[in-house]
Amino acid sequence: MEENKQLLEIASQSAKYAYAPYSNFKVGAALLTDDGLVFTGCNIENASYGLCNCAERTAVFKAVSEAKTNLKKIAVAVEDINRTVYPCGACLQVLAEFMYDGSVIISKNGEPEEIKVKDMLPYNIVLDKT
Repeated sequence: MEENKQLLEIASQSAKYAYAPYSNFKVGAALLTDDGLVFTGCNIENASYGLCNCAERTAVFKAVSEAKTNLKKIAVAVEDINRTVYPCGACLQVLAEFMYDGSVIISKNGEPEEIKVKDMLPYNIVLDKT
């Protein structure tokens, strides 16, 4: 799907803004809302690793802080779009909170692969919101 490829490219570009002086592992994210807005994020490290923030959570927090909670899908990529990266467990829990029925787009050899959040984190602590 062309939309997923575009989101991966935006995520890869966002990785260039990452603040990663300790790991040199730069990750970017591009989050699409149901109404077509895209929020980007990058990982932000800190000398105290517990205070670091991943790209996915940065994008989600930016969207939610702008009153957008209708999140559809999020692409995750590093600068080298041919490299595959997945959200960590903390990010998956945040994604489950806001977009359990949404999707994560990852790059498999430069091509988008779409995976449902609920398939990546089937057992989570989000209460039934139905």
